[in-house]
Amino acid sequence: MRTSLRSVRGARSALALLAAGTLALSAAGCSNDGGGAPDDGRPTSDVIRHTVQLPRLNGQKLKVTAVWTGAEQKGFTKVLEEFSRRTGAQVAYVPSGDDMSAFVGSKIAGGDPPDVAMLQQPGALREFAQKGWLKPLGGEASAELDKNFTKGWQDLGSSGGKRYGVYFKVSNKSLVWYNTKVFGGAGAKEPKTWPEFLSTAQLIADYGIPPVSVGGADGWTLTDWFENVYLSQAGPEKYDQLAQHRIPWTDPSVKDALTALGRLFGGRGLLADGNAGAIQTQFPTSVTQTFTGGEEPKAAMVFEGDFAAANVTGAGARIGKEAKVFPFPAVGAKAPVVTGGDVGVALKDGPAAQALLTFLASADAARVWAGQGGFLSANRNLALDAYPDDVLRSIARAVVAAGDDFRFDMSDLAPASFGGKPGQGEWKHLQDFLKNPGDVAGTQQRLESDAAKAFKS
Repeated sequence: MRTSLRSVRGARSALALLAAGTLALSAAGCSNDGGGAPDDGRPTSDVIRHTVQLPRLNGQKLKVTAVWTGAEQKGFTKVLEEFSRRTGAQVAYVPSGDDMSAFVGSKIAGGDPPDVAMLQQPGALREFAQKGWLKPLGGEASAELDKNFTKGWQDLGSSGGKRYGVYFKVSNKSLVWYNTKVFGGAGAKEPKTWPEFLSTAQLIADYGIPPVSVGGADGWTLTDWFENVYLSQAGPEKYDQLAQHRIPWTDPSVKDALTALGRLFGGRGLLADGNAGAIQTQFPTSVTQTFTGGEEPKAAMVFEGDFAAANVTGAGARIGKEAKVFPFPAVGAKAPVVTGGDVGVALKDGPAAQALLTFLASADAARVWAGQGGFLSANRNLALDAYPDDVLRSIARAVVAAGDDFRFDMSDLAPASFGGKPGQGEWKHLQDFLKNPGDVAGTQQRLESDAAKAFKS
């Protein structure tokens, strides 16, 4: 069952606050917000409030997989540690690599799937459900989902009329982070439109610093570039049609979007390390090389979602000081807002897997990671004071206030073979486009050929 797509409109007012970036991002720890005594002897201030009851699972082992590494892995590990502390379960985290479908498929073929997987694509969730790999949510997890999430997020975690997933971590993928020192030196201002963005990039290039850092080694970043340009330029109705392959990738609207994006990718001196270097640059590096403390940065700007904050601060930059952020510029009539997210699903029956999904659906689990930064939740019962600064609070407020009025990442909605696999489909063809931005028609033809195959299977 293909979930309908929606757009974030309420996010735009909050995004205006992002440009100010007035507070530094601090790695605040989790704190108790008034809910009873701890159950392990620690001071009350060291534990979070318990809003959900979990069973004791002493001695039970649980294996969890996700694509997260680095700062994201550290944040999620804190969540798993809290779950283990409260239940007694022994939890092991196993990074899957970028190709979650291949990883899970190989484990199932070998008879040893993880208990819980955090999927990045609704398309992968539907594919796994159709193959019979997923276990439906139990009563406790489903009740927690009803309490804390709107119908739109519940539907995205469902397939064939059954609930399978909990959207634990979400993102606003329409932000551009910039180095304030470079902007100040070049006399640049935050652009609001795509022509202004390109002019700003040229101004910074003339100043002597490559303006834009692109993490082209991770194909998903390029799909995000395309989706923001396409949503703003073609509009929400066309976005829905292309996402569901009701119009082909050879449609003139795709040509227009690739042509607009090509003005950046094909601009002389606009990309850090050039096109060949961008293809070799992974996402974390694309952020950190834009914010390198006292050293001269390799770029002035980097595009990606709120989750880039962890990499920004990891590079030694303070948000609101050395680093600020502005909304993705309007290519068409309105600036775009694209969301994404990671959904927890059970691949094995058993009380431990269901208990973890129940926990992930609670405000308790969200609070653990929210306090560390680099995290955003659609849980409507997570208090905004869980976030460490006003920038993240404004983004979180917008996501929750939007209710069911949002549009999800297009590539994540597609079948995984087209929208979510390294070396094929969208990832490969947009990487090839980054190498050769002038080949708009050829890129369209290759995208359409793979999309037609994937949506028929």
